[in-house]
Amino acid sequence: MEEIDRFLSAPQEGAIDTLRNLEGDILVLGAGGKMGLHLSLLLKYAVQKLGQNNRIWAASRFHSLNGKEAYERHGVETLAGDFRDSSFSGSLPKCPTVFYLIGAKFGTKDNPELLHEINVELAAQLASQFRDSKIVAFSTGCVYSYVTPESRGSHEASPTDPVGEYAISCLEREKRFEEASAKSGTPVALIRLNYSVEFRYGVLLDVGEKVMNGKPVDITMGHFNLIWQNDALNQIVQTLEIAQSPALSINITGPDIVSIRDLAERFGSQFGKKPLFIGKEAPTTWLSDASRSHVLFGKPSVSLQTMIEWTAAWLNQGGITHGKPTGFERRDGRF
Repeated sequence: MEEIDRFLSAPQEGAIDTLRNLEGDILVLGAGGKMGLHLSLLLKYAVQKLGQNNRIWAASRFHSLNGKEAYERHGVETLAGDFRDSSFSGSLPKCPTVFYLIGAKFGTKDNPELLHEINVELAAQLASQFRDSKIVAFSTGCVYSYVTPESRGSHEASPTDPVGEYAISCLEREKRFEEASAKSGTPVALIRLNYSVEFRYGVLLDVGEKVMNGKPVDITMGHFNLIWQNDALNQIVQTLEIAQSPALSINITGPDIVSIRDLAERFGSQFGKKPLFIGKEAPTTWLSDASRSHVLFGKPSVSLQTMIEWTAAWLNQGGITHGKPTGFERRDGRF
């Protein structure tokens, strides 16, 4: 897995240029999840390439996917604890640059109290605690309302009408960062991310596995956006350049509006199998128009076809996965 982690963490020129001459250390909060390791390593590799001595701190319980050693062997310094523990959160270093990845989603459909505690209350606390930092805070395209594929997706000024408790809590999390930014002048970028994927996790893997194993693919959601995780992380690092007060929201995803039916058929071509389908395409779905980020940072480097081929090859060779379905087919927002 070492080679895969390095591949997914490779810094691109745009991110390297953003970090050039960056003063002070960088803190990644909630670094133990699906993107935290690769973001932490990307930051470390970039500052090493630049010959800078910025320390990279990764803070998490480290109970999800990766243990501390996965970070430390690359020179990332770790801080292990529960952010709800005031003694731990109060001990976090006052870094001038903060990436905020803390969030609750899966397994919360019957626990809205946990959603509010993690996604809203904790965000308010830490946004205040790091009011003197520049903050890049992860959010989701699920804060928008459903739109038709013909609309090309919601842009940053589109209505926010989230479906389900998870998406509602994410919008409330954004509001806490907006309030802190307005109150203290904290520069904030809010990352509305839609479906970051890699070999071991994501919508492509979910669909590809079903096709390969002869299981039906639910096409109810109809369409979605996606972006290769390395491209997403490199663009997210570049949002440090546009973080501001009042807080700024920006969509991060790829340029394609992907039909789930078409995707399954393309995987069928890779595997030599005819895909099976259940459900009927709904006329609306969650979609984001990321044209603004593409103008600012360039279009993602990895095409949809390449992602499909990589994922199919990974599945064909029996590559391990995180075993965590995305739940992309759910239209009620309950995860």
